[in-house]
Amino acid sequence: MKLLSVAIPCYNSAAYMRHCIETLLPGGEEVEILIVDDGSTKDNTAEIADEYAKNYPGICKAIHQENGGHGEAVNTGLRNASGLYFKVVDSDDWVNGEAYAKVLDTLRRFSGEDDALDMLVSNFVYEKQGAKHKKVMNYHTALPKDKVIGWEDVKVFMKGQYILMHSVIYRTELLRESGLELPKHTFYVDNIFVYQPLPHVKRMYYLDVNFYRYFIGREDQSVNEQVMIGRIDQQILVTKLMIGYYDVMKISSRKLRHYMIQYLEIMMTISSILAIRSESEENLRKKKELWQYLKQKNFPLYLRLRWGFLGQGVNLPGKGGRKVSVAGYKITQKFYGFN
Repeated sequence: MKLLSVAIPCYNSAAYMRHCIETLLPGGEEVEILIVDDGSTKDNTAEIADEYAKNYPGICKAIHQENGGHGEAVNTGLRNASGLYFKVVDSDDWVNGEAYAKVLDTLRRFSGEDDALDMLVSNFVYEKQGAKHKKVMNYHTALPKDKVIGWEDVKVFMKGQYILMHSVIYRTELLRESGLELPKHTFYVDNIFVYQPLPHVKRMYYLDVNFYRYFIGREDQSVNEQVMIGRIDQQILVTKLMIGYYDVMKISSRKLRHYMIQYLEIMMTISSILAIRSESEENLRKKKELWQYLKQKNFPLYLRLRWGFLGQGVNLPGKGGRKVSVAGYKITQKFYGFN
């Protein structure tokens, strides 16, 4: 069994996927790099995947599939993973070598059946094109460092400070046991990837290293604000799916419950802010319908989110409402690092 499986979803990624793969190769034979070619047709992504599989047969595996979107590429990676742990690295991102060695060392220490971690959390860096100062998302306020903890040991997550796909490595079997299956042809499913398995996590560990480098700057990138407004239906769909996975108000662990409610709050805020910033009547109707959906699906959760600071902010009329909306927007910027 491999120590770590890394899935790299690739869709017409020829211009940058080599850099991503090269930063992962130093993991050697302990690491399995699953290069998932998601039906690329516009460039030689498929050939590059095959080239790495041929040159590094003990490490790299090329998997070709019909186009199913980012979520289906992650699903395929998970189905093919043989590692004890599972990580997703997007093809335009990369990892830091020094931090990578520390991550593997930590996973190695917890590779026995009885002491395996459910989740390893590390920092990520917003590699924003043109920015001199690189913002780091760390978890100093939220998680004790260098020790195995449970949800009861969690400290304070600040607004905009969330565990994202970039910062998490899950135990592979935990993801399978949780029934994780990301929807096809849908953007923003990385939120589901992080959120849905959380109640299954009992043993976690925070390693304070700047491991993942999250590139922001391409005009066609899914976190470009205008692109997100154009895909608001998918953002809303992902939010609705997340609302439906659990009745979060009934989760027994107080700190886990609080964290998951906060996560749904940011998802509602993002959808609402995108609708407001689009200045489209149709999108404002969709925003209203989303809040109605939440009200029908889980009324106690609706009350909690609708009358919280952000919920009020994105539902207030006039200039005063827009001012509070800007505060919500700044939090969503921190969450996604809009470009």
